[in-house]
Amino acid sequence: MISALNRLVDVVEDADEVDVSALAREFGTTEYHLRRMFSSLAGMPLSEYMRRRRMTLAAADVVRGVDDLLSIAVRHGYGSTEAFGRAFRGVHGANPGDVRRDGGPLRTQPRLRFRLSVEGSIPMDTRIVDRPAFRLIGHATRVPLIHHGVNPHIQEHIAGLPGEEHERLKAIGDTEPPGLLQVCDDLDPDSAEGSELTYLHGVAVTRDTATPDDLDAIEVPAGRWAVFRTDGPYPQTLQTTWAATATDWFPSNPWRLRPGPSMVAILHRNPNFTTATCELWLPVEPA
Repeated sequence: MISALNRLVDVVEDADEVDVSALAREFGTTEYHLRRMFSSLAGMPLSEYMRRRRMTLAAADVVRGVDDLLSIAVRHGYGSTEAFGRAFRGVHGANPGDVRRDGGPLRTQPRLRFRLSVEGSIPMDTRIVDRPAFRLIGHATRVPLIHHGVNPHIQEHIAGLPGEEHERLKAIGDTEPPGLLQVCDDLDPDSAEGSELTYLHGVAVTRDTATPDDLDAIEVPAGRWAVFRTDGPYPQTLQTTWAATATDWFPSNPWRLRPGPSMVAILHRNPNFTTATCELWLPVEPA
């Protein structure tokens, strides 16, 4: 995966258009997994890195002052100076004309290079589970993705449910993962901060269990899951483990992410929910 990501960076530098799907097939992986690993390790979506690099190279052409702005815009894939100017301002915070006159300000994006570091001194408590098709049912809403800390939109969604509804849901659940679940689905493969996802607060049931009319449902096909157990401050320990799946676990194991919901089961927690024992379920397939 490290080699594939570095090859992807090389292609971004050398090609006018990047066919990520074709590259993923060449690397023996999937576009979904490639984008997820890139965003997790780089700290930004692939599309954002491409935009920043394109505007970094374009800024050098602007400052040189050899070509007119329209020629520079066309060279970097824009059909007009207006479109180029909007993209340029989005990265550098200044118009191309002002930068040509003043030499700045410029916000450059260095070329990425992924390297393998010796880490993983703390074992990850993981198991691989092969599950038949099942259904997730509960109360769903659309929320923005927030990488660090508590997501207030999810908090608001859960707080809006009456107390007895949690007990009702737990009584309906009849298969793994156990108990009340925090489910994220329809996640952008780039995992961009602020991008929308579907959040469902609910439980897992077998395909034969009827879904009450007032509940939302997500159909989950049969497949394998990597299950990571966490124990400690909540949600920090869970989020740290989630990040470590990309930096430590996937590069070290013959599995890759596949499309599907990610699920968190809260197994135990203290009364004020500052610490918790959780299971993080991620859909995987052989790499």
